[in-house]
Amino acid sequence: MTQTLEIKTATRQIKQELKIIWEKLPEDFILPDEPVESIVQPLLAAALKEALNLAGLITAQMLVASNMAICAKVDDKTVVKAPDWFYVQRVLTLEKGLIRRSYTPYTEGDLPTVVMEFLSETETGEYSMIFTYPYGKMYYYEQILRIPIYVIFDPADGMLEVRKLNSSGRYEVETLDEEGRYFIPEMGLSLGVWYGSRFENTIHWLRWWDSEANMLLWGYEKIALEQQQAEAERQRAEAERQRADAAELEVARWRSLLE
Repeated sequence: MTQTLEIKTATRQIKQELKIIWEKLPEDFILPDEPVESIVQPLLAAALKEALNLAGLITAQMLVASNMAICAKVDDKTVVKAPDWFYVQRVLTLEKGLIRRSYTPYTEGDLPTVVMEFLSETETGEYSMIFTYPYGKMYYYEQILRIPIYVIFDPADGMLEVRKLNSSGRYEVETLDEEGRYFIPEMGLSLGVWYGSRFENTIHWLRWWDSEANMLLWGYEKIALEQQQAEAERQRAEAERQRADAAELEVARWRSLLE
């Protein structure tokens, strides 16, 4: 994508007659300093991004972020919500030396395709439909941002809920496939749950699967697989060498018998 991506500054009217403006935050805007609710949440977010990156599925045009504010101005009030993880297919390139502190859809790039929230022991409003400022999370994603796919995941028990925006502009809970996964066409990947260990944390993890049902691997898994493949190749080469040596010995034995 080039810098010619259309910039939209128009407003939009929705229920409750909200006026929404897609305005980039000023540099001096103080973002809320909200600590993560659980140490697991950044681990989940990092694992999702790592698998995509190692598979070569993240380009410079994309934005994959966690705990970054997604912004809009609603009725002249700035609203920010920081999902635990989100994915944008196309964004405008930042000028050299700048760091992205927040993200405003349409002004800085596309609307996020997917936002995710990871549940913790503390209720933090993942299901909230509060329609007054500063708005509940689900209301903000559904009625203001209109994010196509909203994922809620509980690492404690592996509960995965995927909501998709329907033609009426409301979220509907989607049915997972027989493997308990959900295919996201825009990404060409399925999202599902895997139980196991990563860096001494044994919990339910969100994982990606490609169109051939291959799970996208994390770094240490790729290293382990490459080591296994290298060992298998070493053993194959050793077996071949031993067969060749045995054949040479057999030929030499027959020659000695014929002399």
